[in-house]
Amino acid sequence: MAKKKRKYSRSASKEVGQEIHDYKRGKAKSGPGGKGGKVKSRKQAIAIGLSKARKKGKKVPRKKRL
Repeated sequence: MAKKKRKYSRSASKEVGQEIHDYKRGKAKSGPGGKGGKVKSRKQAIAIGLSKARKKGKKVPRKKRL
């Protein structure tokens, strides 16, 4: 059986994991430079982690456009 290709890099997963870790402890902030309010949902924390990974140039698919 062929190996399935990863959609996200392992380092991107770590980035998201770190953001979730901060969110669970109430430390995650939204907005540029963390100047926004507290992150209120798990989905928001994941989105921020993926966004940070994208900015660092890690393998993360583009955002879906409507």
